[in-house]
Amino acid sequence: MNERYSFYVRGTTVACREDTMRIIESDVVVVGAGPSGLMAARELRKAGHSVTVLEARGRVGGRTHTDTIDGAVLEIGGQWVSPDQTALIGLLDELGLQTYSRYREGESVYIGTDGKAVRYTGEMFPVSRRTGAEMARLIEELDRLAAQMDPRAPWEHPQARDLDTVSFSTWLRRQSTDEEACNNIGLFVAGGMLTKPAHSFSTLQAVLMAASAGSFSHLVDEDFILDKRVVGGMQSVSERMAAELGDDVVLNSPVRTLRWSAAEDGTTSVAAISEDVTVNARYAVMAVPPNLYSRVSFEPPLPRRQHQMHQHQSLGLVIKVHAVYSTPFWREDGLSGTGFSAGSIVQEVYDNTNHQDSRGTLVGFISDEKADAMFELDPDERRRRILESIAGFLGPQALTPEVYYESDWASEEWTRGAYAASYDLGGLTRYGRHQLTPVGPIHWSSSDLAAEGYQHVDGAIRMGQYTARNITAALATQRTLIG
Repeated sequence: MNERYSFYVRGTTVACREDTMRIIESDVVVVGAGPSGLMAARELRKAGHSVTVLEARGRVGGRTHTDTIDGAVLEIGGQWVSPDQTALIGLLDELGLQTYSRYREGESVYIGTDGKAVRYTGEMFPVSRRTGAEMARLIEELDRLAAQMDPRAPWEHPQARDLDTVSFSTWLRRQSTDEEACNNIGLFVAGGMLTKPAHSFSTLQAVLMAASAGSFSHLVDEDFILDKRVVGGMQSVSERMAAELGDDVVLNSPVRTLRWSAAEDGTTSVAAISEDVTVNARYAVMAVPPNLYSRVSFEPPLPRRQHQMHQHQSLGLVIKVHAVYSTPFWREDGLSGTGFSAGSIVQEVYDNTNHQDSRGTLVGFISDEKADAMFELDPDERRRRILESIAGFLGPQALTPEVYYESDWASEEWTRGAYAASYDLGGLTRYGRHQLTPVGPIHWSSSDLAAEGYQHVDGAIRMGQYTARNITAALATQRTLIG
């Protein structure tokens, strides 16, 4: 007999062998066992509904993944918790998971246009008085625009079309002639969040990024946006939810076809078909990023609007670099481990040392076109160039880590980018209002579609809760129609 599928039971993958297709009957089938899909399943089960989760990977967690590489525990994917992420914080409490603060004592380092490393304290980079004033003015203007936006309906912003048809790069340079100020402000959204060049997405998309976090000021405050981490890693959130669901989470089962129908009387049905398992349900949740919708064949096809919309949503590109040292040597030099530079290969670096770990870990980020350039190099040369860039912030000891690892989500088959999807120019006003519209029994749920917590685990949790509420209401309506 051939190994065909596996279940998630108490934190382990249990292989099952069967020669025939397994048929499962559920009220709801969820495609994707990341935080959003698992939260939707958890809430639906609490409401008394049967749920089956089908996951393509051999693990749960989606874009969160805590792994051990060469003896070092690393957060391969999403990891931080900020004070405004109340949905995630509430779930951590429910699951009995603890958090700890990111190390931030000491001075940070800024590398400006002259290439010199300058130590500083506080939130504002040590730039010239003129550049500092321009940065403050740009932040104030972006805060003003964000305050006018409901992140649940960014297309209703009073300047929505104007902001959505001009790139963030162009908008910044219309506001200021100070190139260093423009590049620094662009860094917080382009490299730091959307991981796309600032010329490739709209100003409205940038304002949504700010509004979803409460303000642009929050995005530029690393002590806020990168506040805490989860003891044991962020993936443990998904692992604990999956453990609660037991063998209703089926791993190694990429869904190939969703066969759906919606009758005139309001009743619906859907069959989610993988190579080894078919789940017959009344509703389906697509809890994967929009760039993966096309991996599934929909029968009948999705409406024209959906086909068009999905082609205008894409993930960015980032290399998350992990470097582990015998000790956090930068602390001895009075440094926090935090560094910024819009012009360097590594644009951001932080102390990412694990809870109660005697070793020191740094994490650095290389985004968009800089990541393109690094991937053109052979692995040894890429490692050398990246470590040299980190050493530019923290000194020559950074050149020789005990463990070095690059998280490359763009090459991961069931993700293909990072951190989350965003629209191209004009796409948010053209399509955004339709991104959560169900198609028959099919609902959409992921951090890519969130309002508050957009692109973050918090947003994934919120979307799972939202989707579960909508499906619970729809199931109640169906039962009324049937009964």
